[in-house]
Amino acid sequence: RYNKNGEDLNRNFPDAFESNNASIQPETQAIMNWIKNETFVLSANLHGGALVASYTFDNGNSVTGSFKGYSRSPDDDVFIHLAKTYSYNHASMYRGTGCDNRQTFPEGITNGYSWYQLEGGMQDYNYVWGQCFEITLELSCCKYPPEDQLEKFWRDNKVALIEYIKQVHLGVKGQVTDKNGNPIPNAIVEAEGRPHVCPYRTNQHGEYFLLLLPGTYVINATVPGFKSMLKTVEIPDNTGNLSALKHDFSFSEVSIRPRAASCPKIPLYQGLEQASAAVKPTLQILVLMTVMLVIFT
Repeated sequence: RYNKNGEDLNRNFPDAFESNNASIQPETQAIMNWIKNETFVLSANLHGGALVASYTFDNGNSVTGSFKGYSRSPDDDVFIHLAKTYSYNHASMYRGTGCDNRQTFPEGITNGYSWYQLEGGMQDYNYVWGQCFEITLELSCCKYPPEDQLEKFWRDNKVALIEYIKQVHLGVKGQVTDKNGNPIPNAIVEAEGRPHVCPYRTNQHGEYFLLLLPGTYVINATVPGFKSMLKTVEIPDNTGNLSALKHDFSFSEVSIRPRAASCPKIPLYQGLEQASAAVKPTLQILVLMTVMLVIFT
């Protein structure tokens, strides 16, 4: 994982929870630019050293429930589905057998933070800043398997890779346009109840993609300065048809292109944790004042 500068490239990305002091390497910056300039929706990165499908978050704090040993994202249900899709279509990953007696993975999956905490990983960066659902696939107990085993690895993983790719058709997709039918970039489109710390926005073509499991959702489309549009959608399981549910939004009052918006590369969840902690003393004071009023009146 180390480049010529001796930097671990899978600890080198900006982190949503802590200040990552690692100097961004050219390889990392190239990947970040690629993620920024393309509309990736689903991805995976391949590792060795274990046999498990690991999903975000890899890092965490009290906002994501890390004190319970699990760092939960707003789309935890989708990530569990993605990880199980891979593990159950793999030749043996679903069995959950660890590479030694100390470690097992029920159903062949794990929350990254529950396994071990790390900062600066690619899958968290992709999800928070790239609007792309990524999982980490550990494909071999042997970190550097010999060449003569590669064909077997392909057979073990082929179906899982194909079935995983099909999951890009989960959920809902569409385009946001103005009154003239022109695409509106940087409009926020998210499902109510699962806001992202860096809001998911339309690309330069006004397109949005939300991976969601089958069910009923309220989709909120927002163009800054204008009233939001809400749409209740019933999402079927369309992965077999290779097409997500399609719903477009048209803002009849809008004839301008919103300015480019981007999230700062700072520990965004750290700010939420501080804000949450700041509220607690205020609530305690209010409770104390209420008790005193009851006693002295």
